Amino acid sequence: MGKYFGTDGFRGEANKDLNFEHAIKIGRYIGWYYGKRLGKKAKVVIGKDTRRSSYMFEYALCTGLVASGADAYMMHVTTTPSVSYISRVDDFDCGIMISASHNPYYDNGIKIVNSNGEKMDEETLLRIEDYIDGKTEVPMAEREEIGRTIDYSSGRNRYIGYLIGLSKYSYKGVKVGLDCANGASWQIAKSVFDALGAKTYVINNEPDGYNINTDCGSTHIEHLQKFVVENKLDVGFAFDGDADRCLCVDEKGNVVTGDHIIYIYGLYMKERGKLVNNKVVTTVMSNFGLYKALDKVGIEYDKTKVGDKYVYENMVQTGNRIGGEQSGHIIFTKYATTGDGILTSIKMMEVMLAKEKPMSKLAEPVVFYPQVLKNVRVKSKPDAQNDPDVQAAVEQVGKELGDTGRILVRESGTEPVIRVMVEAGTEEICEKYVDQVIDVITKKGHLA
Repeated sequence: MGKYFGTDGFRGEANKDLNFEHAIKIGRYIGWYYGKRLGKKAKVVIGKDTRRSSYMFEYALCTGLVASGADAYMMHVTTTPSVSYISRVDDFDCGIMISASHNPYYDNGIKIVNSNGEKMDEETLLRIEDYIDGKTEVPMAEREEIGRTIDYSSGRNRYIGYLIGLSKYSYKGVKVGLDCANGASWQIAKSVFDALGAKTYVINNEPDGYNINTDCGSTHIEHLQKFVVENKLDVGFAFDGDADRCLCVDEKGNVVTGDHIIYIYGLYMKERGKLVNNKVVTTVMSNFGLYKALDKVGIEYDKTKVGDKYVYENMVQTGNRIGGEQSGHIIFTKYATTGDGILTSIKMMEVMLAKEKPMSKLAEPVVFYPQVLKNVRVKSKPDAQNDPDVQAAVEQVGKELGDTGRILVRESGTEPVIRVMVEAGTEEICEKYVDQVIDVITKKGHLA
């Protein structure tokens, strides 16, 4: 990770950590870089979520792009995966999404994808950072070289058509609840489900610039749980602010997490001979119950670092076709290069209709193990993580748990913190083993 760009773009509080001058410079560098590299006017597509500050960043990016000679195509309010899709299919040099995903309204972010709709490579991001910090110069476009902005809301409609075309079934007679988090999916998700014939019930689809993710969406799924039960719906889907993740609610009101989704669709693929390598991709934070369920049906799995970026990298390298995170970032590489919440909901509908089973039955084999995670502030993350006595304590816990649970000790990517997590049969066992390891970290003098 660089100085500004992390695993999910340049993110921070609007006009505090991430300001309009940053956005202008990002646009300036991208417009110049692609124009120079390709020897022609660059084409860049831009989308934004419903945050009030997204308008400011949209115009700032456009200003930078056209000043450097690029043409900026504005999709306006749309989802992150739609920008990724349109970048790929409509021959754009790159795409930019303005969003801070599931963060509160006062945060925002700038995510950049390449012409394949994949997250921008580290080398290019570091070049942008150097320009932001004044280490390099970029010339202004002049005369006929100056770019322009172009309304490209048609790209959003093309994406909606793509999603509708992915469904193999009519949803006629199915009662579906959607929680759009007052975010980017508010115009798209209902259009897709209505077109496919569902009886669609929608909540949190009235964005005002301030209510994105506020007590709604996939980070506050309890409201959709209640809504599904009260309205006797067959299933519910909750998206986050930019709709790159999806969590489900079954007909009984139970939450169906990303881990459940990986199991449900992975097994569906295996049963049809479509599961390449007989393997799914998870992160190290997936629940132990997922692995036990996968073992029972003979599905193998890879584990990556936390972050959909690492999941996708694994899938590109290995050819694995489905992977994701417990939070609902699910990647289906046959259909997308990024997590896509609405696509995920379509795939879950497909399994329900193909197997003629309710969501509760599909998710039933994945029984979550109790989990305790504690954060320990330390002087040095590497010193604490690599301490021989700490490692010995972790190894000892692993031996004692055997195949009844697991321990995971990892460094935080953003804080001076070591995270100690145990999953086991009871919360008391988890607490015991977490505290056991923390005691060793404390006695060795690593606490900050």
